[in-house]
Amino acid sequence: MFGIGMPELLIIAVVALLVVGPKKLPDIAKALGKGLSEFRRATDSATETIKETLKTDELKKDIDGIKDSLLHDAGEEEEKGAPDPPVAPVGSENDAPKTADPKTLS
Repeated sequence: MFGIGMPELLIIAVVALLVVGPKKLPDIAKALGKGLSEFRRATDSATETIKETLKTDELKKDIDGIKDSLLHDAGEEEEKGAPDPPVAPVGSENDAPKTADPKTLS
């Protein structure tokens, strides 16, 4: 833990005992433990919030990329235009079917 071994922890405990006194040391240790647990909860909460924000940002980028690709593809189709429907060949008057002349039938 932070590169502190057992001898260093014993020295810190003895100094704390001498500075604070034996009666107040348990209360201070309890308060320190509560503070550390609150700090841990706060950092975990902040970490989760950051992860969710990053996921949201990634999703937004993905959605924007999809939108851009769809809009880009639609823009190309508009530029090319829809394929023209097939047109029947136009013939000359000679190609038209001949009908009987009403004057000759009567």
